[in-house]
Amino acid sequence: MKNLVIVDLGSNSARMAINSIADDGTFREIKRVKEDSRISEGMGRERLLRPQAMNRTIAALRRFKEIYEEYPNTEVRGITTAAVRMARNQNDFLNRVKQETGIKLHVLSGDDEAYYDYLGVINSLEVKDCLILDTGGASCELIDVHNGKARNMISIPIGAVSLSERFRLTDVVRADNLFAAEIFVNKQLRDVWWIMDAFNKPIVLLGGANRTLARMNRRHQKISRINNIHGYRLKTESVNRTFKSLITRNLEARKKMSGLETTRADIIVGGMLPLVMLLQMIDADRVIFSESGVREGIISEYINFRKEE
Repeated sequence: MKNLVIVDLGSNSARMAINSIADDGTFREIKRVKEDSRISEGMGRERLLRPQAMNRTIAALRRFKEIYEEYPNTEVRGITTAAVRMARNQNDFLNRVKQETGIKLHVLSGDDEAYYDYLGVINSLEVKDCLILDTGGASCELIDVHNGKARNMISIPIGAVSLSERFRLTDVVRADNLFAAEIFVNKQLRDVWWIMDAFNKPIVLLGGANRTLARMNRRHQKISRINNIHGYRLKTESVNRTFKSLITRNLEARKKMSGLETTRADIIVGGMLPLVMLLQMIDADRVIFSESGVREGIISEYINFRKEE
């Protein structure tokens, strides 16, 4: 038996999952930890990771290490995504992480991230035709799935943190800022040449902003265990209603909304914007939430590789 540790440094949060891999290829998650490290905070158009964000993130990774070192027979896979991928001081940060924590982070390309999202979804949800949307802090991954196969995939450099900061959507949402953000996101999506191949398909959702959307609606519907969102479905009307309620509140009022983490209240409007625009563009009538994404895709690949050895 092997304990596979996946350290996943996203643009908004850092996560660690410890998975027990049995000899027959089955696995189960035995520990999961999340910290809101927000490595992408303040990067702006300079594309520089800021000292405070780096220090905060490295401290979180140290705490992860203290936890997984208590488990026997571990193999650690460290990955990082859009913010570090785009950063001009990427090497400085990666070297610091290696020296101060011993974790070697592998920077996933946008295509890598989209591919692992696809593996995670297709192996855990019974969907054959869909559009997968993973909204992160600094990027969105889109995968068009047809008959269970990934037909097209892309990573777009827009996300919850970057959109919220760039268009000042963190507190009071002014109409002119929201309009500018909508035009920008619409342009990014329409530049994806194959996007209309997904017309009328349901959208499978990944990422922190989308998980928050699910929790808020489960709370609204008085469903117990609001975090059990895998396979949960929502109609487009419910998504739009939630978005409307968010943009009509300032930051302090959003922090009081049921099901919304206070640490995500300042980036939730930017985080939901790609979904809202996409729903209109492809005329999707529903969304389906997935808890399986990049990390589960990596586990699937790891198990298949072991079988081939």
